[in-house]
Amino acid sequence: MTDLKGVPATALWTLQHRAAEAARPDTVLPDPRAVQLVTEVDFPFTERLGGVRPWLAQALALRALGFDGVVRAFLDAHPYGTVIALGEGLETQFWRVDNGRARWVSVDLAEPLALRGRVLPHGARQRLVACDLRERRWMAGIDVARGVLVTAQGVLMYLRPAEVSRLIAACAEAFPGGSMVFDTVSRRFSARTRAGAKGLGGHRLPPMPWGMDAAERERLHYAHPAISDVADVPLPAGRGFLGALAPRAAAVPLLRGDRPLITRLQFGAPPAEWAAGRL
Repeated sequence: MTDLKGVPATALWTLQHRAAEAARPDTVLPDPRAVQLVTEVDFPFTERLGGVRPWLAQALALRALGFDGVVRAFLDAHPYGTVIALGEGLETQFWRVDNGRARWVSVDLAEPLALRGRVLPHGARQRLVACDLRERRWMAGIDVARGVLVTAQGVLMYLRPAEVSRLIAACAEAFPGGSMVFDTVSRRFSARTRAGAKGLGGHRLPPMPWGMDAAERERLHYAHPAISDVADVPLPAGRGFLGALAPRAAAVPLLRGDRPLITRLQFGAPPAEWAAGRL
Protein backbone atom coordinates (compact mmCIF):
# COMPACT_ATOMS: atom_id res chain seq x y z
CA MET A 1 0.00 0.00 0.00
CA THR A 2 1.15 3.55 -0.74
CA ASP A 3 2.20 5.30 2.45
CA LEU A 4 3.85 8.64 1.75
CA LYS A 5 4.62 10.85 4.74
CA GLY A 6 5.04 14.58 5.32
CA VAL A 7 5.17 16.93 2.35
CA PRO A 8 5.16 14.11 -0.28
CA ALA A 9 1.81 12.94 1.14
CA THR A 10 0.20 16.19 -0.01
CA ALA A 11 0.35 14.74 -3.54
CA LEU A 12 -2.32 12.22 -2.50
CA TRP A 13 -4.53 14.91 -0.94
CA THR A 14 -4.29 17.07 -4.05
CA LEU A 15 -4.99 14.12 -6.34
CA GLN A 16 -8.04 13.15 -4.28
CA HIS A 17 -9.61 16.59 -4.71
CA ARG A 18 -8.55 17.13 -8.31
CA ALA A 19 -9.99 13.76 -9.35
CA ALA A 20 -13.26 14.46 -7.53
CA GLU A 21 -13.64 17.75 -9.40
CA ALA A 22 -12.68 16.14 -12.72
CA ALA A 23 -15.36 13.46 -12.24
CA ARG A 24 -18.16 16.06 -12.13
CA PRO A 25 -20.25 16.47 -15.30
CA ASP A 26 -19.82 20.26 -14.96
CA THR A 27 -16.11 20.12 -14.09
CA VAL A 28 -13.82 23.10 -14.62
CA LEU A 29 -10.87 20.74 -15.26
CA PRO A 30 -11.44 17.69 -17.48
CA ASP A 31 -8.78 15.23 -16.30
CA PRO A 32 -9.64 11.59 -17.05
CA ARG A 33 -6.13 10.49 -16.13
CA ALA A 34 -6.61 11.79 -12.57
CA VAL A 35 -10.04 10.12 -12.28
CA GLN A 36 -8.50 6.82 -13.33
CA LEU A 37 -5.42 7.25 -11.18
CA VAL A 38 -7.25 7.78 -7.89
CA THR A 39 -8.91 4.37 -8.34
CA GLU A 40 -5.60 2.65 -9.05
CA VAL A 41 -3.42 4.02 -6.25
CA ASP A 42 -3.52 1.64 -3.30
CA PHE A 43 -4.30 4.19 -0.60
CA PRO A 44 -7.29 4.69 1.77
CA PHE A 45 -7.98 8.28 0.73
CA THR A 46 -11.12 8.93 2.79
CA GLU A 47 -9.84 7.08 5.87
CA ARG A 48 -6.55 8.97 5.97
CA LEU A 49 -7.47 12.31 4.44
CA GLY A 50 -11.17 12.70 5.11
CA GLY A 51 -13.89 13.42 2.60
CA VAL A 52 -13.63 15.70 -0.41
CA ARG A 53 -14.80 19.29 0.00
CA PRO A 54 -16.34 20.28 -3.36
CA TRP A 55 -15.42 23.97 -3.00
CA LEU A 56 -11.82 23.05 -2.22
CA ALA A 57 -11.72 20.54 -5.08
CA GLN A 58 -12.73 23.31 -7.47
CA ALA A 59 -10.19 25.73 -5.97
CA LEU A 60 -7.35 23.24 -6.48
CA ALA A 61 -8.59 22.49 -9.99
CA LEU A 62 -8.66 26.21 -10.84
CA ARG A 63 -5.07 26.48 -9.60
CA ALA A 64 -4.10 23.60 -11.88
CA LEU A 65 -5.99 25.23 -14.74
CA GLY A 66 -4.07 28.46 -14.19
CA PHE A 67 -0.79 26.54 -14.47
CA ASP A 68 -2.10 24.73 -17.56
CA GLY A 69 -2.69 28.07 -19.26
CA VAL A 70 0.91 29.16 -18.67
CA VAL A 71 2.26 25.85 -19.97
CA ARG A 72 0.07 25.93 -23.08
CA ALA A 73 1.18 29.48 -23.89
CA PHE A 74 4.81 28.41 -23.46
CA LEU A 75 4.35 25.42 -25.77
CA ASP A 76 2.62 27.59 -28.37
CA ALA A 77 5.74 29.77 -28.43
CA HIS A 78 8.24 26.90 -27.99
CA PRO A 79 6.70 23.71 -29.45
CA TYR A 80 9.89 21.69 -28.84
CA GLY A 81 10.68 23.29 -25.50
CA THR A 82 11.24 21.62 -22.13
CA VAL A 83 8.88 21.83 -19.17
CA ILE A 84 10.56 21.06 -15.84
CA ALA A 85 7.97 20.24 -13.17
CA LEU A 86 9.40 20.56 -9.65
CA GLY A 87 7.82 18.46 -6.90
CA GLU A 88 5.29 17.13 -9.39
CA GLY A 89 3.94 14.36 -7.18
CA LEU A 90 0.92 12.77 -8.89
CA GLU A 91 0.00 15.78 -11.01
CA THR A 92 -1.33 14.70 -14.43
CA GLN A 93 -0.71 17.97 -16.22
CA PHE A 94 1.39 16.38 -18.98
CA TRP A 95 -1.64 14.46 -20.27
CA ARG A 96 -3.77 17.62 -20.24
CA VAL A 97 -1.41 19.91 -22.15
CA ASP A 98 1.04 17.77 -24.15
CA ASN A 99 1.53 18.93 -27.75
CA GLY A 100 3.25 15.74 -28.88
CA ARG A 101 6.66 17.39 -29.27
CA ALA A 102 7.73 18.94 -25.97
CA ARG A 103 10.12 17.42 -23.44
CA TRP A 104 8.92 16.96 -19.86
CA VAL A 105 11.14 16.54 -16.81
CA SER A 106 9.59 15.54 -13.47
CA VAL A 107 11.78 16.35 -10.46
CA ASP A 108 10.85 14.93 -7.06
CA LEU A 109 12.18 13.04 -4.07
CA ALA A 110 12.89 9.36 -4.63
CA GLU A 111 9.84 7.90 -2.87
CA PRO A 112 7.08 9.96 -4.53
CA LEU A 113 8.88 9.74 -7.86
CA ALA A 114 9.02 5.94 -7.61
CA LEU A 115 5.26 5.92 -7.01
CA ARG A 116 4.73 8.21 -9.99
CA GLY A 117 6.80 5.90 -12.17
CA ARG A 118 4.72 2.88 -11.10
CA VAL A 119 1.25 4.31 -11.60
CA LEU A 120 1.64 6.68 -14.56
CA PRO A 121 2.74 5.63 -18.07
CA HIS A 122 5.76 7.73 -19.01
CA GLY A 123 6.95 7.92 -22.62
CA ALA A 124 10.20 8.71 -24.41
CA ARG A 125 9.79 12.48 -24.11
CA GLN A 126 9.35 12.30 -20.33
CA ARG A 127 12.19 12.01 -17.85
CA LEU A 128 12.02 11.32 -14.13
CA VAL A 129 14.77 12.84 -11.97
CA ALA A 130 14.98 11.71 -8.34
CA CYS A 131 16.49 14.74 -6.66
CA ASP A 132 15.90 17.31 -3.95
CA LEU A 133 14.83 20.36 -5.94
CA ARG A 134 17.20 22.50 -3.85
CA GLU A 135 20.11 20.71 -5.50
CA ARG A 136 21.31 21.89 -8.89
CA ARG A 137 21.98 18.56 -10.55
CA TRP A 138 18.46 18.36 -12.03
CA MET A 139 19.41 21.41 -14.14
CA ALA A 140 21.98 19.44 -16.11
CA GLY A 141 21.35 18.28 -19.66
CA ILE A 142 18.50 20.72 -20.45
CA ASP A 143 18.30 22.09 -24.00
CA VAL A 144 18.03 25.81 -23.23
CA ALA A 145 18.03 26.79 -26.91
CA ARG A 146 14.55 25.37 -27.50
CA GLY A 147 13.01 27.13 -24.50
CA VAL A 148 12.60 26.16 -20.85
CA LEU A 149 9.69 26.60 -18.46
CA VAL A 150 10.10 25.62 -14.80
CA THR A 151 6.86 24.94 -12.92
CA ALA A 152 6.48 24.59 -9.15
CA GLN A 153 2.87 23.88 -8.20
CA GLY A 154 2.13 23.43 -4.52
CA VAL A 155 5.76 23.02 -3.47
CA LEU A 156 7.76 26.22 -2.84
CA MET A 157 5.79 27.10 0.29
CA TYR A 158 7.38 24.08 1.98
CA LEU A 159 10.87 25.60 1.62
CA ARG A 160 12.45 28.25 3.82
CA PRO A 161 12.47 31.79 2.38
CA ALA A 162 16.23 31.78 1.77
CA GLU A 163 15.96 28.44 -0.03
CA VAL A 164 13.27 29.82 -2.32
CA SER A 165 15.43 32.83 -3.18
CA ARG A 166 18.40 30.61 -3.98
CA LEU A 167 16.27 28.29 -6.13
CA ILE A 168 14.79 31.16 -8.15
CA ALA A 169 18.26 32.66 -8.64
CA ALA A 170 19.65 29.30 -9.74
CA CYS A 171 16.87 28.91 -12.33
CA ALA A 172 17.43 32.43 -13.66
CA GLU A 173 21.12 31.68 -14.04
CA ALA A 174 20.73 28.20 -15.54
CA PHE A 175 17.96 28.98 -18.04
CA PRO A 176 18.56 32.38 -19.72
CA GLY A 177 15.59 33.30 -21.86
CA GLY A 178 13.43 30.80 -19.96
CA SER A 179 10.62 31.31 -17.51
CA MET A 180 9.24 30.01 -14.23
CA VAL A 181 5.73 29.77 -12.76
CA PHE A 182 4.91 28.96 -9.14
CA ASP A 183 2.22 29.48 -6.53
CA THR A 184 2.51 30.84 -3.01
CA VAL A 185 0.37 31.13 0.09
CA SER A 186 0.00 34.33 2.07
CA ARG A 187 2.10 35.14 5.11
CA ARG A 188 -0.95 34.71 7.31
CA PHE A 189 -1.69 31.24 5.95
CA SER A 190 1.97 30.29 6.30
CA ALA A 191 1.90 31.33 9.96
CA ARG A 192 -1.23 29.27 10.57
CA THR A 193 0.37 26.11 9.24
CA ARG A 194 3.50 26.71 11.29
CA ALA A 195 1.32 27.06 14.40
CA GLY A 196 -0.24 23.67 13.69
CA ALA A 197 -3.70 24.96 12.73
CA LYS A 198 -5.83 22.94 10.35
CA GLY A 199 -5.80 24.26 6.84
CA LEU A 200 -8.32 24.37 4.01
CA GLY A 201 -11.18 21.95 4.43
CA GLY A 202 -10.08 20.92 7.94
CA HIS A 203 -7.09 18.87 6.76
CA ARG A 204 -3.84 19.54 8.62
CA LEU A 205 -1.17 20.34 6.06
CA PRO A 206 2.58 20.22 6.82
CA PRO A 207 4.11 23.52 8.01
CA MET A 208 4.71 26.01 5.21
CA PRO A 209 7.76 28.15 6.09
CA TRP A 210 7.43 30.49 3.10
CA GLY A 211 4.54 32.86 2.57
CA MET A 212 4.34 35.92 0.35
CA ASP A 213 1.68 38.63 0.18
CA ALA A 214 0.73 40.31 -3.08
CA ALA A 215 2.44 43.58 -2.12
CA GLU A 216 5.78 41.76 -1.85
CA ARG A 217 5.76 40.19 -5.28
CA GLU A 218 7.80 42.94 -6.97
CA ARG A 219 10.70 42.13 -4.64
CA LEU A 220 11.23 38.96 -6.67
CA HIS A 221 13.02 41.16 -9.21
CA TYR A 222 15.92 41.32 -6.77
CA ALA A 223 16.40 37.53 -6.58
CA HIS A 224 18.70 37.67 -9.63
CA PRO A 225 19.79 40.24 -12.24
CA ALA A 226 18.48 38.04 -15.07
CA ILE A 227 14.84 38.29 -13.91
CA SER A 228 13.32 40.61 -16.51
CA ASP A 229 9.62 40.39 -15.65
CA VAL A 230 7.41 39.46 -12.68
CA ALA A 231 3.73 38.95 -13.53
CA ASP A 232 0.54 37.85 -11.83
CA VAL A 233 -1.32 34.85 -13.26
CA PRO A 234 -5.01 35.30 -12.41
CA LEU A 235 -7.06 32.21 -11.69
CA PRO A 236 -9.47 31.25 -14.46
CA ALA A 237 -13.19 31.67 -13.89
CA GLY A 238 -14.99 28.66 -12.54
CA ARG A 239 -18.39 27.47 -11.37
CA GLY A 240 -20.72 29.23 -8.95
CA PHE A 241 -19.83 32.06 -6.58
CA LEU A 242 -16.31 30.77 -5.87
CA GLY A 243 -15.62 30.31 -9.55
CA ALA A 244 -16.83 33.80 -10.40
CA LEU A 245 -14.74 35.34 -7.59
CA ALA A 246 -11.49 33.51 -8.43
CA PRO A 247 -10.22 35.73 -11.29
CA ARG A 248 -11.34 38.89 -9.47
CA ALA A 249 -9.74 38.19 -6.07
CA ALA A 250 -7.15 40.94 -6.55
CA ALA A 251 -9.95 43.52 -6.76
CA VAL A 252 -11.67 42.43 -3.52
CA PRO A 253 -10.36 44.50 -0.58
CA LEU A 254 -10.49 41.62 1.93
CA LEU A 255 -8.59 39.30 -0.43
CA ARG A 256 -6.29 41.67 -2.29
CA GLY A 257 -3.29 41.39 0.03
CA ASP A 258 -3.96 38.04 1.70
CA ARG A 259 -4.63 35.43 -0.96
CA PRO A 260 -2.87 32.60 -2.77
CA LEU A 261 -0.87 33.81 -5.75
CA ILE A 262 0.37 32.36 -9.01
CA THR A 263 3.43 34.21 -10.30
CA ARG A 264 5.28 33.97 -13.60
CA LEU A 265 8.91 35.06 -13.90
CA GLN A 266 10.66 35.76 -17.17
CA PHE A 267 14.42 35.29 -17.41
CA GLY A 268 16.23 37.52 -19.86
CA ALA A 269 19.78 37.25 -21.09
CA PRO A 270 22.11 38.18 -18.22
CA PRO A 271 23.44 41.75 -18.21
CA ALA A 272 26.96 42.05 -19.57
CA GLU A 273 28.18 43.25 -16.15
CA TRP A 274 26.73 40.18 -14.44
CA ALA A 275 28.08 37.81 -17.11
CA ALA A 276 31.51 39.35 -16.64
CA GLY A 277 31.30 38.79 -12.89
CA ARG A 278 31.05 42.49 -11.93
CA LEU A 279 27.61 42.26 -10.24
